[in-house]
Amino acid sequence: MNQVIGFVGLGQMGRPMATRLLAAGYRLVVHDRVPEAVAAIVALGAEEAGSPREVADRADVVLVSLPTPAIVRDVAIGPGGVLEGQRARVLVDFSTTGPRVAVEMAKAFAEAGRAVLDAPVSGGRSGAAAGTLAVMVSGPRGDFDALEPMLKVLGKPFFCGEGAGAAQVMKLCNNLLAAAALVVSSEAITMGVKAGLDPAMMCEVINASSGRNSATQDKFPRAIIPRGFDFGFATGLSHKDVRLCVDEAEAMGVPMVVGSAVRQMLAVTSAQFGPESDFTSVAKVLEGWAGVQIGGKANS
Repeated sequence: MNQVIGFVGLGQMGRPMATRLLAAGYRLVVHDRVPEAVAAIVALGAEEAGSPREVADRADVVLVSLPTPAIVRDVAIGPGGVLEGQRARVLVDFSTTGPRVAVEMAKAFAEAGRAVLDAPVSGGRSGAAAGTLAVMVSGPRGDFDALEPMLKVLGKPFFCGEGAGAAQVMKLCNNLLAAAALVVSSEAITMGVKAGLDPAMMCEVINASSGRNSATQDKFPRAIIPRGFDFGFATGLSHKDVRLCVDEAEAMGVPMVVGSAVRQMLAVTSAQFGPESDFTSVAKVLEGWAGVQIGGKANS
């Protein structure tokens, strides 16, 4: 593995992904605006760079995992960004930016004779640590084929097409469905608890029935019923993703009546509990409105 990999963004997702690549034997050059995040990865064998441009000066491929479209754009094509680096020929973006930002970045890199792979991921922190992420990829097929072995260290790659932004659309659709399942399951289980049903029993029945979904199978048993609200995905990020999805759909002429309601529920959750709260806190909004508690001592 003579190829040098750059990694910008060592947060909740980037750090476990970078750790897996190091464990697999890849040489990493890393950057993050949080010194402690960099130090943790450097202690495992990575090399530190002072800016995204320096990462791209020292690496053949640069991977980024960042929280918002504006930050991704700045890191990729802004002053001191990856595009100004002299060595890296491919940027792989694991962030969720929406297709319009992906198209903008792909055009800028193509004009410089370089390439961008949109590669948004799904699976959360646990998937990043275990290497079981779904990696949705679009961009030049040759670049995908060359980097597929590395992507397989992180999870299962799915090639969504060569058009810039295709993988971003796929990710937005997936995240809308995940958020919608959480919101509507919170409504249903709150109703059941109000009527005297046990929430754990409700999940068992739902998961053996036609209503099963990712929230009742995973989020309720792991984070809501035990009252941890610590699934590992921030309310602000979920709100951002759903907002992007609805905005992109409206730009395409696709109505999103239910998606708009999901967006509003996440906005309320963010306003009440803060954007850094876990997105499973949406259940607490429903609890407050209904005057009940899902799980914990109230249901023991």
